[in-house]
Amino acid sequence: MATSKYQSFIESSSINGANAPYIEAYYEQFLEDPESVDPSWRAYFRLIQDQSAPRETPHSEVIARFERLAREPRRVVAAEAGFDAKAAEKQAGVLRLINYYRMRGHQAAKLDPLGLAPIENLDDLDPAHHGLGPEDFETVFNTGTLAAGADRLPLREIIRILKSVYTDTIGAEYMYLTETREKRWVQQRLESVVFQPKLTVERKHAVLTQLVAAEGLERYLHNKYVGQKRFSLEGGDSLIPAMDEILRGCAARDVDEIVVGMAHRGRLNVLVNVLGKSPKELFAEFEGKYSVDALSRHGDVKYHLGFSTDVEVDGKRLHLVLAFNPSHLEIVNPVVEGSVKARQVRREDEAGQKIVPILIHGDAAFAGQGVVMETLQLSHSKGYATGGTLHIIVNNQIGFTTPNPIEIETGKEARTSRYCTDLAKMLEAPVFHVNGDDPEAVTFVTRLAMDFRNEFHKDVIVDICCYRRHGHNEADEPSVTSPVMYDVIKKQPTTLTLYAKKLEEEGTLARGAADTLVKEYRDGLDKGENTARITLGLVGNKHTVNWSKYRDGSWDTPVDTTVSAGALKTISEQLLQLPDGFTLHPRVQKIWEDRAKMGAGELPMDWGFAETMAYGSLAKEGFHVRLSGQDARRGTFFHRHATIHDYKNGARYTPLRHLVKDKYGFVVNDTLLSEEGVLGFEYGYSTTDPDSLVIWEAQFGDFANGAQVLFDQFIAAGQAKWGRLCGLTVFLPHGYEGQGPEHSSARIERFLQLCAENNQQVCVPSTPAQMFHMLRRQMKRSTRLPLIVMTPKSLLRHPLSVSSLKDLTKGGFQPVIPEVEKLDAKKVTRIVFCSGKVYFDLVQARQKDKLENVALVRIEQLYPFPREGYEAELARYPNAKEVLWCQEEPENQGAWYQIKHRLAVYLQPQHVMMYSTRKGAPTTAVGYLKVHQKEQADVVQEALTGGKRM
Repeated sequence: MATSKYQSFIESSSINGANAPYIEAYYEQFLEDPESVDPSWRAYFRLIQDQSAPRETPHSEVIARFERLAREPRRVVAAEAGFDAKAAEKQAGVLRLINYYRMRGHQAAKLDPLGLAPIENLDDLDPAHHGLGPEDFETVFNTGTLAAGADRLPLREIIRILKSVYTDTIGAEYMYLTETREKRWVQQRLESVVFQPKLTVERKHAVLTQLVAAEGLERYLHNKYVGQKRFSLEGGDSLIPAMDEILRGCAARDVDEIVVGMAHRGRLNVLVNVLGKSPKELFAEFEGKYSVDALSRHGDVKYHLGFSTDVEVDGKRLHLVLAFNPSHLEIVNPVVEGSVKARQVRREDEAGQKIVPILIHGDAAFAGQGVVMETLQLSHSKGYATGGTLHIIVNNQIGFTTPNPIEIETGKEARTSRYCTDLAKMLEAPVFHVNGDDPEAVTFVTRLAMDFRNEFHKDVIVDICCYRRHGHNEADEPSVTSPVMYDVIKKQPTTLTLYAKKLEEEGTLARGAADTLVKEYRDGLDKGENTARITLGLVGNKHTVNWSKYRDGSWDTPVDTTVSAGALKTISEQLLQLPDGFTLHPRVQKIWEDRAKMGAGELPMDWGFAETMAYGSLAKEGFHVRLSGQDARRGTFFHRHATIHDYKNGARYTPLRHLVKDKYGFVVNDTLLSEEGVLGFEYGYSTTDPDSLVIWEAQFGDFANGAQVLFDQFIAAGQAKWGRLCGLTVFLPHGYEGQGPEHSSARIERFLQLCAENNQQVCVPSTPAQMFHMLRRQMKRSTRLPLIVMTPKSLLRHPLSVSSLKDLTKGGFQPVIPEVEKLDAKKVTRIVFCSGKVYFDLVQARQKDKLENVALVRIEQLYPFPREGYEAELARYPNAKEVLWCQEEPENQGAWYQIKHRLAVYLQPQHVMMYSTRKGAPTTAVGYLKVHQKEQADVVQEALTGGKRM
């Protein structure tokens, strides 16, 4: 309908119909930014868009406007020609030209410092494509929304401004932003800068000093430690002045903490020249002269290590953190975001004004690794927003050895998308590509990006297009795979050389002054001193957390995890209270009624109730509880109901949040369908806040496969490599119930394989009370260790897997649960040890067969192995000859291969070690229910009456 109304205007107006191209261009401008057009035009365009408007749209206001334009003496060509059709077409062409420079100018920008990437000749940026020729260059046109400082300018000046802003050394991508205010903000900042001085002489000298430090450190290391890996920053030197600009901007905004995540490229440079790490310490790492007291048990290579310190910037004290990171590059992204979130919660900085995350990426990794997308998707989700992240990409235009398409005439080898940053468009995050050999442009877009983040609390990308002077590492020969690129690089002056020459030519730097700065920096390195950034250390820092009490604690020190009956009753009653008029779903209503009986001791306690009591009691004691997962609120298996929904209107209510006044006392998040990103976030959170019980729950334990890097590189090894304590708890639903290969096993064997030196706990609780005491023990003990829990599925409602309320008021978590039946110990000839659901199958089969010679013992903590409890059970049955391990999993999976040596080492000479498992298999479980049932029955029967010898 809008098209027909627009056409009716053309046909009905003999005075103005020829000006349709002008109106069309103005309408396109309205579609791009409604606020940029005159209010009367805005109302008119909205009217023709309105499908419910009258069939005939009144054009009187528009006609009157053109009549006024025709009468007014104006300097524009339209007035001189009586605003005829040709004039309107010219003006429309100018508006289109402006728009296309904004949209596509980045494709013609001079971004590649090597000059290898061809500059595209785009028709859309050619004035002739819009009906404009040389004869129009001196004509004055309306500039539309161009923030050029004047409403009307000659076409020549308009084009000069557009080229300067959009096709010089900055390529801005932002026209895909749908929020008009954000788009106009970027336009204003970019386009108005052509009339403003870019950097003061003082700031130019500061940038030069940063480049001296960046290049000076790399050359010093290159000459002193020949051939040693350092993953040089050379070619991407402008990262250091960019980081300096970030620090200055944060100091001006009164930011307190900056948390940085980055991979190894340029990491040593950032450590020394940004965070102020002592060069003497760095040299000692190159020379292998480590302080034994400073080492973790195993340590890590120097370009993976983190750092934490305070620095002074423009009179402001800033706390800087560089997160530890393995060679899995982008995996650090969610870890940093989680750490930042924990800091923001601690400081009640919900807007992210005081603590800022900075992520530094490589171009190939940013485009290629899925955890980047997962982290970006978390950026505005509930419970995960950190107020926006500034992303800096050190774009070497090359992956490991795979060149960017700039060297390839046919096809694309490095990636499919045009830019490595294209992934950010899904967030509508603006991207500022910038030539790394123009450090002034780099500092400008960095400041612009920080301002955008501060204004809109959104992610923003700075893509520093640069190069890699050496190979992937210093022992690599890059010209083997990229001969053309590296022939150019060998001849390319360094960024420092180019910038010093520029400053000398413009008269802001005395000739030879740069050489003096280089010598002074080198002399400082010779003395082991940092002349670029002086660290203040952590003395007097008020924002860090004291972890010392957890470092000295022992995992096996007994702790009291009981809760009094009165306290449990109070918590239960509080949690059962609902808002007035709140209607529960009938099934949830039954659960609420049962929980009331459980709280009164009238009904055996189920898993959901016990878990809730653990969270509630911890919150009452001042701890925070943070639970996340893809269905964490309800629980995948319909058991938790931490958040309930009004059956009539959908309103949500989380009872545990109202248990204490602290709004962070209990937080539960239903997350996006991500394992790696969310687990990384929660790990980062837990390494930053020892007083929070941080739990990540997989929808099924099998899905932890998607986050294996986190388990291998961070959770299991973080303390050994980096000394990073972590109390993260991971729930992995596990159990063989005929649901097929992907919904059975949480891969216990993988977690046990990672166990050594008491680095983490692997538990398989079999009763609600065990779950209660285990969770409380995690926070009450004097240390912080990761806790991997194989949580139940069908056991959640198993009639034998229940506890009494009294079980919470006494005892504690039992690493080994002895036989519960009153067997005659002298008659027992076989002891069956097991974990998890299979225990209840064994109990029922033993009862059916009336076996009195078999004792069933549960090992609830597979690691650290409960030696004392295990030996006590062996000694309990003096006539037992057969000691058997039973598991549901295939022989080559589950706990057997990882636990058999522990079971065997404590046996007495009379004992024979046996086992009962499914047959070894390449898949975790069968996909047919009847086959599963037969296998399960065979495993149970073999455990009670047969078995294979070890």
